[in-house]
Amino acid sequence: MERGVFHQRRQPAGSVGGEEAYLKECWPLVEKALSDNIKATLDLIEGSISVCTTKKTYDPYAIVRARDLIKLLARSVPFEQAVRILQDDMACDIIKVGTLVRNRERFVKRRQRLIGPKGSTLKALELLTNCYVMVQGNTVSALGPFNGLKEVRKVVMDTMKNIHPIYNIKTLMIKQELSKDPDLRMQSWERFLPKFRHKNLAKRREPKKKSLKKEYTPFPPPQPESTVDKELATGEFFLHESVKKRKKMEEIKVKQAEALTKKQEERNKAFIPPKEKPLMKKTNKAPTEHKLDIEAIKEKVKRAKTKRLGAPPVNPTPPISTTNGKKKKNKNKG
Repeated sequence: MERGVFHQRRQPAGSVGGEEAYLKECWPLVEKALSDNIKATLDLIEGSISVCTTKKTYDPYAIVRARDLIKLLARSVPFEQAVRILQDDMACDIIKVGTLVRNRERFVKRRQRLIGPKGSTLKALELLTNCYVMVQGNTVSALGPFNGLKEVRKVVMDTMKNIHPIYNIKTLMIKQELSKDPDLRMQSWERFLPKFRHKNLAKRREPKKKSLKKEYTPFPPPQPESTVDKELATGEFFLHESVKKRKKMEEIKVKQAEALTKKQEERNKAFIPPKEKPLMKKTNKAPTEHKLDIEAIKEKVKRAKTKRLGAPPVNPTPPISTTNGKKKKNKNKG
């Protein structure tokens, strides 16, 4: 079997400090994890880590996993997380984000947006993708299953393109809920996923001054006339100097008079009274169709008063009898 060697260059000794101390401390665990298949060497003087195969190596892909392990360790990923790369269902992705944004201040802001307040955004992303994500310097290191790494890369790239990670996190949450339903596994999820659109891209901003392109002509433009040519054309060239001066003074006076009239008009605008709104004409009230019967109202008021006091009414109506015998009795009494 051919011998494979992978070399990871680090900064010189003494410049990093804490990272090298941590690597020196956990290096026996790294050698134990790689066991007899892969040989790993840590050179603190040169500032490098290298892995190579041995005669006992039986897994051809072990060297690639060992390479990923030292890559993660070089990017300050803790050993407990980095050693998971040796598992069969695990992979890693190192996303270089330093060159995606030109402005340094803007890059720092977007990187902080990916981490979130107290690392809440990054923690939510880890829970949804089942990946370990480490943001440091100009790189983002991710470790987890293949599907999760794909989602992490998409979120990181969109964040660097000024798309807030909360939008992608929301879609991931909806996808996680939809995956629990067995009926929706064979259907399209587009109708359930939210569609986020840029508000500024709906109407493209047009410049105030539009520059119109002139038609191309092979012939050069005509040479502009000089002042002497203009004077020759009008005939001023042959006039006396005193006449020329007088003509110039007359032109200046005409311009001054025009400017004065414009200023006077602007001043007079303040004294022009504004147009008043026309007064609303009083409309005659429509005559009442039914006149009030005042006498009938007075009668009602009097009856109401007598009822309260308990006295008999002013004009009591005679009782109406239903039988003829009662009427005769009343007549005899009278």
